[in-house]
Amino acid sequence: MRNYTQVSYFTLGAYFDTGLLKYLFFLLIIILYIIVISANVLLIVVICMNRSLHEPMYIFLCSMFVNELYGSTGLFPFLLIQILSDIHTVPFSLCFLQIFCVYTYGTIQYLTFAIMSYDRYLAICYPLQYNTRMTFKRVVILIVLSWLHSFLSVVITTSLSSPLQLCGNIIDKVYCDNYSIVKLACYDTTINNIYGLIISAVNTFGPVALIVYTYIKILKICFSGSKQTRQKALSTCTPHLASLLNFSCGASFEIVQNRFDMTCMPETLRIFLSLYWLTCQPLFNPVLYGLKLSKIRSTCKSLFGWKV
Repeated sequence: MRNYTQVSYFTLGAYFDTGLLKYLFFLLIIILYIIVISANVLLIVVICMNRSLHEPMYIFLCSMFVNELYGSTGLFPFLLIQILSDIHTVPFSLCFLQIFCVYTYGTIQYLTFAIMSYDRYLAICYPLQYNTRMTFKRVVILIVLSWLHSFLSVVITTSLSSPLQLCGNIIDKVYCDNYSIVKLACYDTTINNIYGLIISAVNTFGPVALIVYTYIKILKICFSGSKQTRQKALSTCTPHLASLLNFSCGASFEIVQNRFDMTCMPETLRIFLSLYWLTCQPLFNPVLYGLKLSKIRSTCKSLFGWKV
């Protein structure tokens, strides 16, 4: 067994000296963070204050926007501090707090996508029974369960990783990551790896399987239904699929980068792609849904006194 040390902090090894450019990066990140907060808060307020938007689909969107704020807050302030810092170290407890925030954000996002696809499936395939199947009580239960499941699964993940005896404290990333810490362990981490694979399958492939199933059903209805049915499906499902693909591509690269050697790629590109799913998605969603969903777009225009 290798010698281990009591780790009180981690060093983030992906940062490099950018000279005076760090102030430009700081400015760009803080502007992006302000836009993310403003866009998501705006749509949350619009949905909550407008009774015509108190429908299951918009309530699920509201939960998604809250999650975007939560995930962004778990990353952006941390990045801003690290960009200006000369020594890129993170206290042990703060590192695991960030892991908890980032991982719960990702899990909630996938579960919300699955719930929204199920909602669209009921609305398009069973329009007459939709109101009795997707009641307000059921909407609340689905949202609460998705958040509770995410918190519980990540609590177990961090509980398995935090007691590990580590032989190093350098994480080759710009933010804290659970698998990077597991790889620093001095002894066998079979339990961590098995649980990680199982919970990744449950939290990722489970929702994706449900999404694929529901959209196959929706496509069947669209091909056999009227033009109006196809238009309704297209208007509500297109932003959902675009958001899902955007998030999945970013998250997939992060998973691949953790599991395989990606040093063949330029370092700047690796950093950008590893941050994409956490920085761009929280802006992509409110812009996409705000522009594509006519009810939200019309309400926003009315709110600011623009002509619809």
